[in-house]
Amino acid sequence: MAKSILICDDAAFMRMMIKDILTKNGYDIAGEAENGAVAVDKYSETKPDLVMMDITMPEKDGIQALKEIRAKDGGANIIMCSAMGQQAMVIESIQAGAKDFIVKPFQADRVLEAVRKVIG
Repeated sequence: MAKSILICDDAAFMRMMIKDILTKNGYDIAGEAENGAVAVDKYSETKPDLVMMDITMPEKDGIQALKEIRAKDGGANIIMCSAMGQQAMVIESIQAGAKDFIVKPFQADRVLEAVRKVIG
């Protein structure tokens, strides 16, 4: 059975880009979220194998959502996505339990390398 992934980014075109890379490589998309609050809810509903989480989003940022998801499920696999120059936030997210991070703009091979490293 294909591994399922929840994609969380406030930019619809970014979600589409990630979804395209993942589906072409045999992964299922568990759902999409446009902010951290929706991501936390969708995680509980869908129980995906992995979450791709943008750091900077409205309502609830990715780091807060990461902490809430990890509080509910200590085994949650989350890869953070960040723009260049967000090193402090990347470090904070790794300390909060993120398994890896990828930098925008995405390179398909880097996205897949991170996903495979975390969930195979």
